Amino acid sequence: MGLSTVSQNLNLLEEEGLIERNGYFDSTGGRKAHAIQIVSNFKIAIGIGILKNMFHITAIDLYGNTIYKNTIPLLYSNSSSYYEQITGKIKEFIEENQYKEEQILGISIATQGITSSDNATVTYGAIMNNTDMSLKNFSQYLPYPCHLEHDSKSAACLELWNHQDLDSAVIFLLNRNMGGAIITKHQIHQGSSMHSGTIEHICINPNGPLCYCGNRGCLETYCSANSLEHSAGLPIKEFFPVLREKKSPQFIQIWEEYLNNLAFAMRNLNLVIDAPIIISGYLAPYFTEEDIDYLLKRINSSSPFILEKNHILVGIHGQYTPAIGAALFYVKQFLQSV
Repeated sequence: MGLSTVSQNLNLLEEEGLIERNGYFDSTGGRKAHAIQIVSNFKIAIGIGILKNMFHITAIDLYGNTIYKNTIPLLYSNSSSYYEQITGKIKEFIEENQYKEEQILGISIATQGITSSDNATVTYGAIMNNTDMSLKNFSQYLPYPCHLEHDSKSAACLELWNHQDLDSAVIFLLNRNMGGAIITKHQIHQGSSMHSGTIEHICINPNGPLCYCGNRGCLETYCSANSLEHSAGLPIKEFFPVLREKKSPQFIQIWEEYLNNLAFAMRNLNLVIDAPIIISGYLAPYFTEEDIDYLLKRINSSSPFILEKNHILVGIHGQYTPAIGAALFYVKQFLQSV
């Protein structure tokens, strides 16, 4: 584009309120150049993460920054009463923050359940008993564009945003219930029936504990946050202080067993998909450098191929990962349309 066209486009974007001048760059010998940036809250997107007993609500700006996050107790049921309640709380949040209707790009809902290829319904929802949950359950009460997504795929969306140069990866979503996702060629791999990446149902012990899917010994029963709490007999927020500060031998053994099972899965999946591994979700902020070193030692002790430390990445958004990743759906869509 010629300079006049660039200038005209900038003026147009400034008139629309999408960009603003914010000071000057340092002089390189001539007149100082204006520093121009996006007005971050010109548009926002809202992300919802639904769990059995609560839901997470987040709002993000056009840079993908989280400008709001909260957890609201609400027992899930596949009923009109539930959908009226949750959408009512979403509208309350919008009103309380005085967001204009035209400012909101859309509301994206991440749920524990595999969705149809058109993201219109949940086709498999054994955890929450939400099979046949429909996008219409939400959209009929909300005057905004709405989107429905599997929570693991939403988490992968956030990791793609945070790692722009990532070509391929395996996501370990260590939430209350475990999830996973596969990234190839900087895209989330869906599969022919949308269940690619469901690593939580890899069997690591056919005689192991019963999984919610009806089978035994799934990785879910060993590496979810729920399974760790069950082993420790304590909530996660209480388990880690005792583990780190009091150095409880019992809790050290429980945590090492957890890491051993995680390393076993990582080792085998890395042979199938030669790519970085991303630890994401609720448990991710609790991982230390020592934990990563422990995982690497266990992985590399039995693998013919060495996994380098820089190939294990750790997410930073904790339990809000799926909700934030869901909101990014509308931010990406908007940025591509400008």
